[in-house]
Amino acid sequence: MHYATIVGLLAAVCTTSALVPQAFKVYKTQKTQDLSLVMYAIFSMGLLLWLIYGLLIKDIPVIAANIVTLIFSLYILWMKIKHG
Repeated sequence: MHYATIVGLLAAVCTTSALVPQAFKVYKTQKTQDLSLVMYAIFSMGLLLWLIYGLLIKDIPVIAANIVTLIFSLYILWMKIKHG
């Protein structure tokens, strides 16, 4: 495996796992008052664009990381919209 791919996969694990505690807390408490709606909307759009970019260049680490991270981000965004 090429070193750049390894670095990409490690970066993907770090950035993707960073949202897990926040998503779990939102799931557990159903509280989103202190979260920024604008931040999660912009972040989700950025993730979608990164996913499209990854698909265009056929880069597995970029695709995988952004699919998983987008799911967590959209869940948090949806809960923010639902619960304010």
